[in-house]
Amino acid sequence: MPQGRQTPARLIDVAEKAGVSLTTASFAMSGRPGVSEAVAERVRAIAAELGYVPNMQARSLASGASSTVGLLVHDIADPYFAELASAVVASAADLGLTVQICQSSRDPEQEITQVRTLVASRVRALIMAGSGRTGTSDARATYDELERFQATGGRVAMIGRHRTPLDAVVPDNTSGGGLVGAHLRELGHTRIGIVAGPDDLASAADRLRGVTEALTADSERVKLYVEHSAFDHAGGEVAAERLLADHPDITALVALNDSMAAGVLATTRRSALDVPGDMSVTGFDDVRVAADLGPGLTTVRLPLHEMGTSAVALAMKPPAARARRIQVPVELVVRGSTGLRRR
Repeated sequence: MPQGRQTPARLIDVAEKAGVSLTTASFAMSGRPGVSEAVAERVRAIAAELGYVPNMQARSLASGASSTVGLLVHDIADPYFAELASAVVASAADLGLTVQICQSSRDPEQEITQVRTLVASRVRALIMAGSGRTGTSDARATYDELERFQATGGRVAMIGRHRTPLDAVVPDNTSGGGLVGAHLRELGHTRIGIVAGPDDLASAADRLRGVTEALTADSERVKLYVEHSAFDHAGGEVAAERLLADHPDITALVALNDSMAAGVLATTRRSALDVPGDMSVTGFDDVRVAADLGPGLTTVRLPLHEMGTSAVALAMKPPAARARRIQVPVELVVRGSTGLRRR
């Protein structure tokens, strides 16, 4: 071991000195395909130079001895995450696996803590559900933890994160937003409030872009008013109240998930607004309760069960040299919450 080193060399130390990713370093050390012989030789030489010794016990535990899958979600009470979790649990059970569930409450520091908790619990694979945030270093810190887990033989699959170096199941959020925007244009709405969620949430940003592009394309008459708030029922209520107070002439409210849309509908009821006579309302996700809201919610349907089962299947596959993407389709489901503009 080189003089001056106080702790044993880690695989991340080897990867950094070799100028490769953790996954590449792991493949090189284990002799897996996907790495050129020249790169593999360089990685092994640097590992010997640093005195790196693979942790075979951890590798064995992560690579298959455990029968538990870890699932990390933003909020288990949110119907979107509840439906994903149900699909993951059922799919894992079909494979003889159990699921340990944690939630991050959309807190980046808590996300890292929960990832470490699941890894320390010796899960076989780890599935993360929920959008990441843009413009922060927290995502990189989380990915570092996940890549360390993969480097010891664990497997990781993401649900709903497009900007990730890991395997992921992703919906086309921008196209879904475009479907909502086109629908409202066809109904004649030109003054529209958007209940947008946090401005640094990647999925919300993608959906907002799709809605905006569809509504403003070749039209200077459309006026859009965006209100950012929490990505939940309470956030939908607060944002709708602000939009209605500041822009009483709007005729449609677009919520970027169904939980927020339920909050919007609660606000319209308190404001004595008829939906869709006075105000059209849309959501996104098509959770099971969306059809039962009063009125039934027009929303973008994501195949939530398919997303959950696909993530389990992806997490059970052997690792690949490049991150894999499974993009799932979206569709607009028109129900009673939208109608022709009447004022």
